Amino acid sequence: MAHWLIKSEPAKWSWQMQVDAGETGTFWNGVRNHVAKQNLMAMKLGEQAFFYHSNEGKEIVGIVKVIKTYYPDDSDPTGKFGMCDFAAVKPLKTPITLAAIKADERLKDMMLVNNSRLSVQPVTDAEWKLICKLGGV
Repeated sequence: MAHWLIKSEPAKWSWQMQVDAGETGTFWNGVRNHVAKQNLMAMKLGEQAFFYHSNEGKEIVGIVKVIKTYYPDDSDPTGKFGMCDFAAVKPLKTPITLAAIKADERLKDMMLVNNSRLSVQPVTDAEWKLICKLGGV
């Protein structure tokens, strides 16, 4: 199974809001980048993603799982983009900041470091294991 990272501005949709959505989770709409779209399309049921607070905090705060695979995004008037649904799995005991990720030589090739603006991105198995370890999960 693949691993992912999805970003949200906490003022718009925070980790706590994701947790409050419960097991039914919520849709992840508003993606308007073709690379991010391809990543959403590649996601499979049950795969997990890091939940990253962008702009404010700039840190990985939790883990979510895919509970519904790619389908049309009703908020897209062009009909070109879609979304997946996610449910919270667990928080990181220690959130991992972007600064800490950039400072760790083992994570120098992580897409978050090299393409930090992409809202939906893959995470390698090695990166996943290391961040989970650093985050206490």
